[in-house]
Amino acid sequence: MSKGLLIAAFDFSTAHGDEFHDWYDLEHVPERQAVPGFGACERWIDDEAPTISVATYDLDTLDVLRGDAYKSIAYDNLSAWSKRVTSMCGRLLRFEGVQISPGEAAAPEGAGGLLLNAMNVTPEAEDNFNAWYDEEHLPALAAVPGTLAARRYRSGEDAEGTHRYVAIYHLTSPDVTRSKAWKAAVETPWSDEVRPHFRDRIRILSKRYVRGA
Repeated sequence: MSKGLLIAAFDFSTAHGDEFHDWYDLEHVPERQAVPGFGACERWIDDEAPTISVATYDLDTLDVLRGDAYKSIAYDNLSAWSKRVTSMCGRLLRFEGVQISPGEAAAPEGAGGLLLNAMNVTPEAEDNFNAWYDEEHLPALAAVPGTLAARRYRSGEDAEGTHRYVAIYHLTSPDVTRSKAWKAAVETPWSDEVRPHFRDRIRILSKRYVRGA
């Protein structure tokens, strides 16, 4: 069965920064690390906007989010601290998805950066969009020096959320996306054909969060 992914992205500019990080580091992430089926639980901060936060959680399968262990700390059972902190933040994205390419890859070790692309696509272009991603775009970016992993996800059938597709790229640093090799990989005729059909795109380029840095 394909791997799953949970993503949460917040703008915490209207919250207390120290409390936001304490909540994530001391309660929220440890709770999820203790749930069977959770893999890498990673935090990221926007490369240019220090109050944009991304958290990525690798899952053995998407069914982990339907299990009793996760339900006991999520949804209606969120802690008082979780409710307090999230109520002060702007949610940019919550995504629950199944890995569609390559299918079973896990988060690599040692990444210093992460690029997230979330989007919908017009129905008439969806087949071409998926072919472009799997046959050209994802392989090309995976081959760029400094890309450690390139993975693509589709939202679960019963998942709540606003976006159908997400691609994430683990990088040695955010600067990988500013290289000539990256630019050459993304500027192709097929890319130009597909991009006008993107909808609701969210792009966040981030660096690894380091507590106290």
